[in-house]
Amino acid sequence: MRFFLRNFSQIFPALAFPALALAASLALAAPAHAQLKIAVAGPMSGPSAAFGAQLKAGAEQAVEDINASGGILGQKIALVIGDDGSRPEQGVLIAKKFASEGVKFVIGHFNSSVSLAASSVYFENDVLQISPASMNPALTERKMWNVFRTSGRDDQPGAFIARHIADKLPGKKIAIIHDRIAYGQGLADEARKALAARGLTDTLYEGVNGGAKDFTELIAKLRQLEIAVVVWGGQPAEAAILIRQMREQGVQALMIGGDALAAPEFANAAGPAAEGVLMVNGPDPLRRPAAGAVVKKFTDRKINPDTYTLYSYAAVEVLKQAAEAAKTLDAKKIAGVMHSGRTFETALGPIAFDARGDRLDLDFVMYEWRKAADGRMIFEPL
Repeated sequence: MRFFLRNFSQIFPALAFPALALAASLALAAPAHAQLKIAVAGPMSGPSAAFGAQLKAGAEQAVEDINASGGILGQKIALVIGDDGSRPEQGVLIAKKFASEGVKFVIGHFNSSVSLAASSVYFENDVLQISPASMNPALTERKMWNVFRTSGRDDQPGAFIARHIADKLPGKKIAIIHDRIAYGQGLADEARKALAARGLTDTLYEGVNGGAKDFTELIAKLRQLEIAVVVWGGQPAEAAILIRQMREQGVQALMIGGDALAAPEFANAAGPAAEGVLMVNGPDPLRRPAAGAVVKKFTDRKINPDTYTLYSYAAVEVLKQAAEAAKTLDAKKIAGVMHSGRTFETALGPIAFDARGDRLDLDFVMYEWRKAADGRMIFEPL
């Protein structure tokens, strides 16, 4: 069972000493008990809670491993957990809480809309943020020193989807559907832009409400327009409902989405309709030689390190290596090392960042949901 490190305030309860004596006491205690607060934030509850659990599991394992080897620059890490519920306004509240508690490093958030909202709070409070999952290009396009991501960007998988359609599905009628949130619409817009650059025009471009349960009207349009390819930008819950209702209503159009569809929750909710659905994601980190020892730690604990687990683990690894290179725990100086193009060795393999905070070294793979011999739905490279 995973453990939680205690907060600094739990180790040092308020003491009724005069101010001078208290300061001296803490100064003497600090070298032996100093802790570095690092937070992990994401949707620990709500419809995207499975992804929040991945971020949390990755950060927890990384913190345990780093603390076992002595911590960062002699300080053990105290991990703080924040639940944003996939809501930007809640993400802002969580960010303010972290800042008030002295957190200077945050692994998160998951949803791009939440990361975008919270990043301004982190910027104002000199907090360094590394998202393992937020892919909206705007996150790193605002010239903020404090924002990085171990994931890719929406414009990268969007372009990859467009290339696949142009190369493999020429002449097919295309519908682009998104859920009106930053991640989903960002992916949809980039796919549309990349298709246009290749001389292809979508037949239908439409947004739907997050949490929608009935897509009858949309499916009627897909049928009437004879759509053959549906590019989905959005979360797995709505995608599962849409593809299931498409099949139930006789629409056999191919669905192609982003990394959000790589969640087991998508296949579980979609059932047999998930078969044949395509999605763009990074190379499977579990197949990387660098990940072997780390993956075993998760599997020994009966944890399947799905999708973003290792991206979260790697974010903590980067913080440790950058702090050691900077020889300080000053967030701005650590960010300077990260912006320098320096390569960090992680469970994902080598990672380097550009001046914006984006990865320099990420590529993508097209995956397909397929039915395994035992009847389970699995996704494999196309």
